[in-house]
Amino acid sequence: MSAPFAFDVALFGEAMLLLVADRPGPLEEATGFHKRTAGAETNVAIGLSRLGLKVGWASRLGTDSMGRSLIASMKAEGIDCSHVICDPAQRTGFMLKGRVTDGSDPPVEYHRKGSAASQMGPADVDEAWLCSARHLHATGVFAAISDTSLQTALKCMDVMRKAGRTISFDPNLRPTLWSSTDTMRHWLNELAARADWVLPGIEEGLLLTGESTPEGIAGFYRGRGAKLVVVKLGAAGAYYDSDTAGTGRVEGFPVAQVIDTVGAGDGFAAGVVSALLEGRSVQDAVRRGAWIGARAVQVLGDTEGLPTRAQLEQAKL
Repeated sequence: MSAPFAFDVALFGEAMLLLVADRPGPLEEATGFHKRTAGAETNVAIGLSRLGLKVGWASRLGTDSMGRSLIASMKAEGIDCSHVICDPAQRTGFMLKGRVTDGSDPPVEYHRKGSAASQMGPADVDEAWLCSARHLHATGVFAAISDTSLQTALKCMDVMRKAGRTISFDPNLRPTLWSSTDTMRHWLNELAARADWVLPGIEEGLLLTGESTPEGIAGFYRGRGAKLVVVKLGAAGAYYDSDTAGTGRVEGFPVAQVIDTVGAGDGFAAGVVSALLEGRSVQDAVRRGAWIGARAVQVLGDTEGLPTRAQLEQAKL
């Protein structure tokens, strides 16, 4: 699948240690937590690697126990971590997440300000390594964590565009990380304009484009150069607008019980990107994304619902 490239997909982004409460209720009442990995880019990296793609991830971590745990987890998933810098002078970000049982958004606390990953800058971009991948997946989260990470994200996308590689972009809104909504809107749309495949959610698209329909949101980004826009519609599935496949809709997959919606969009992205890189049709790619997204909302952590290649083949996706 990957020859003559060293990697199918490269990603830059922050990994955080995720501590999930062992019982429902307010975070301050939790007395025990389970360790997991967290991070939009690392969720996608894990999803792609489990499906058999060769994945390279670049980042910064501290040399603390959290950093050691994260890099061991990523390596165990088969992800190349040769461009993850472990800096003893920096600390690893982490987050706390409450447990919910009714499908509502869980309470979350981020402890990432000043983290090692937020110190990344354009000088950390190894262009030769980056261009050894045939595709770059980017999200709005890494761009939001600091001014220097934003410049790093822009450089990554510009390098890959110049090299003729494909780029996917998931806005992954994190309003609290930006100085203002207008700043967030400006930069996320700048990043989207550098991508071939743009993957907004319907509510994200409304905020970023001012359009209120999937067709309008897709048209906004198609008008700015995207070859494919997939608008995620939650339980209703997704709408797509493509150079090669025109427009269409894919129905959502039924879910018996929604446990935790965090990470569903990352699973969706892994499904779409993996299928497109395999040469599957746009409709098949969006259907795979919807299936993985549906799996993701039925588990507690960000990555437990991400399937293996064998599970994907069993589902005939």
